[in-house]
Formats: sequence, structure tokens, C-alpha cells
Amino acid sequence: MTVLTPLSELVRDHNYDLGQAQTSLIGLPAYGAGGEQVGSVRDAMTENGGTIRYLLVEAGSWFTRKEVLVPVGLARIEDDAVYFDTLTKDQVRDLQAYSAGEMHSDEAQVSDLRVLKGTDYQAPATTGVAARAADHYQDQSLFRTPDRLQLLEERLQVNKDRYRAGSVEVGKHVETRTENVNVNLSHDEVVIERHPVSDPRPVDGNVTLGSDSETIRVDLEAERANVQKQAYVTEEVEVGKRTESEQRTFTETVGKEVLDVNKTGDVDTDDTSGRH
Repeated sequence: MTVLTPLSELVRDHNYDLGQAQTSLIGLPAYGAGGEQVGSVRDAMTENGGTIRYLLVEAGSWFTRKEVLVPVGLARIEDDAVYFDTLTKDQVRDLQAYSAGEMHSDEAQVSDLRVLKGTDYQAPATTGVAARAADHYQDQSLFRTPDRLQLLEERLQVNKDRYRAGSVEVGKHVETRTENVNVNLSHDEVVIERHPVSDPRPVDGNVTLGSDSETIRVDLEAERANVQKQAYVTEEVEVGKRTESEQRTFTETVGKEVLDVNKTGDVDTDDTSGRH
């Protein structure tokens, strides 16, 4: 029986370092034929100490709570997603459901391969009467690991949010001052004119001095100031706000994945990237 081991288990329990390009597949959205979303990649299933054979796909967009194993050779990886261009909804329906931790038998694997390739599909080189999953692993159309290695680079992304930086209250109060106003006021004054008689003349009749005293009353008028205060509009104030922008520089450390090529033995590599 071919034993399949989850990639996440190798990394967790056996400290395998399989590289970012392989472990980053886990969690990517998965799309089937016609670009329709199937669900997401939950894990990768390995055989023989780390060779990826299947991708464990959670098909929640098509079927409720169903996980299936899809041969890795059917996967196309780009734009932060995994595309199975030939995988149809009917095929996912007919694939064996997989549960975490279970043994996926050779019979179940071969049954799945015939769902994907047709009922008459045979292994490239059958070694026995009973078909084994390992016999089919030679089929590069199904089990060839994607060549594309994605190098990741961190870039700064700045999001802006508004916060209350302060407030301004505009009100008014009364300031007093002493003001002098000059006003011309008029008033009456008594003018008494006395004219001596140059040619005294006698008074007719008998007159006793002091017996007929007369008093002349003259009313005098004067102006007085009636001071009142009147409010006037001397200034209008409009309160609003405007947005000013300023350029500020923020510094952060970012990382970049760089390709490492380790040579063993007498091996030549052809690096066409122009970097050494």
C-alpha cells in the first residue's frame, strides 16, 4: 500500500524544510474548469519522504464539507491561487471523500484517477495484476510537480485613517472700555438790563413806596444729555475647516526571498536571470 503523509505533518513533526514555494500552497484558493472557485487548498499529500503527489482540496464552494485529493500535476499555480483547469464539478462529486488521518488506499487512489482520466485509464507500466497507486506516479500529466517557483518580496503598504487631533472652540465675551462723548448742551440765562432815566418824571396820583410791589417771574430752560447705548454689528465670523496635507516619511524593514542554488557534484546551471 502506498502511504500518503500530509505535508504539514512532515514540517510539524519531522522538522522537514521543504521551502516556501511548497508550503505556501496551503491556504490558497482553488479554481476549477471555467475559472469557477472550488474551495481552497487545505494541505498537500506526500509520498516517499516528501514528494508531493496530491493536493488536498476543500470543495466547500461546490459541496458541503467535502475534501478530495487532486493529483498535483493538474495544478497550475499563479497569482496567489491554484487552478485546476480540467477539473469539473462532476469529477469532484465522483472523487472519494478524504478525511484527515485516514489511510487512502491504492484502490481509492486508482478509482479517483479513472474518474479524472476515464474508466479505461491504465498505469504507464503496470507491474502486477492489481493496479497500485505507485504505478501511476510515472504519469507526468498527473503527478509532475509544478516547476514554477515563486519568490516573494515584502513591500510596504500604507493605509491612512483619520483620528481626532484636537478641537477648536469659538465663542465670544464682553470687553468694556470707557468712552468719552462731547455733547453741546444749551441753557437759558436771565439777562437784566437797567436803564437810568435821564429826565425823571413824576408818577401820577398818590403813590406810597412799597405799597404795590410787583414780581416778574422768568422760567429758564436748559438742555440735558440722555445717554443710551446701542449695539452695532462690527464684524462677522464664519467658522469652518480645511484639510491640509503634509508629506511624512516612515521607515520599516521589509524582506525579500532570494533564490538559493546548492550544487552537489559536477553540475552546471544556466541562470538566465542576469544575477550572480
